[in-house]
Amino acid sequence: MSKLLFLSLRTGDIGPDVARAEYHDVLRATGLREVDVELRVIDSPNAELGPLDSVSGIIVGGCSLNVTNPERDAWHLRIDDILSATVQSEKPTFFVCFGISWLVDYLGGSVGRTHPEQSGPTTVNVVANDAVAGASGSFTALTGHTENPVEVPDSLTVVATGPGGMIQMVRYTDRVWATQFHAEMDADAMRTRMDFFHDYGYFPADEYARIVADLPNHDVSRANALLRTFARLCLDGQFA
Repeated sequence: MSKLLFLSLRTGDIGPDVARAEYHDVLRATGLREVDVELRVIDSPNAELGPLDSVSGIIVGGCSLNVTNPERDAWHLRIDDILSATVQSEKPTFFVCFGISWLVDYLGGSVGRTHPEQSGPTTVNVVANDAVAGASGSFTALTGHTENPVEVPDSLTVVATGPGGMIQMVRYTDRVWATQFHAEMDADAMRTRMDFFHDYGYFPADEYARIVADLPNHDVSRANALLRTFARLCLDGQFA
C-alpha cells in the first residue's frame, strides 16, 4: 500500500519527543492516520534513509541545525547525504523550515541571516500559481527561524514571499517544495515546539507568555492546507 514518509531530523535527549510531536502535527495537518504516514528519525551519523519503494511522497520536518554554521559535524553531514538522496530519488518531497535553506544551499544559492523571524505568525504572499500553494493571495502561517535564503538559483521557482521581500516558499522541478514557515503547525503545535526549544534563539524568553497567548488568534488553515494538498496529490498518484 502506498504511503507517505515523514523524515524527522532530531537528535539528543529531546529528539524522540520532538519527533513524535511533529509527526502528530503532520498527521493533524494532513488529516491522515498513522497507517498512512511512516515516521523515520534521522538521529545520528549512522541513520539510514531506508527503502522508498512503497513511498509515494516525503515530508521532511524542521531541524535545529543551520546551513550557515561555520562547521558541520558528522550528524549534519549525514543529514546532507540523506536529503540529497531524497531529492535525487525524484520522489515528491515537501521540506519544512530548515529544508528551504538546505535546498537553496544544495542547489547553489546563498543563505544568510537577513530576515530572521521570531516564533509566531507571519504573512505568506503566493506570487506564482502552483499545484500545492494554489492561486495567488495572502495567508497567515506560523514560523520561527534564524536564517533564510538570500539568493535563489535559477533552478528554483519562488512560489511565495513574505515580510520585507523574504522568500517563503520555493519549488524545484515539479516534485520538490520547501517552505520557510511551518505548514504543519497550529497554535498548540507552536507552543509545544517553543517549549522544546526555549533556549535556541527563536524568541526572547521574556516574550514567551505573550507569544503563546496570541497564537490562537491566527487562522493558519491555509498554511496547513498546503500539506494536505501535497499529501493528497501524492496518495492519488498525481506524480506517477
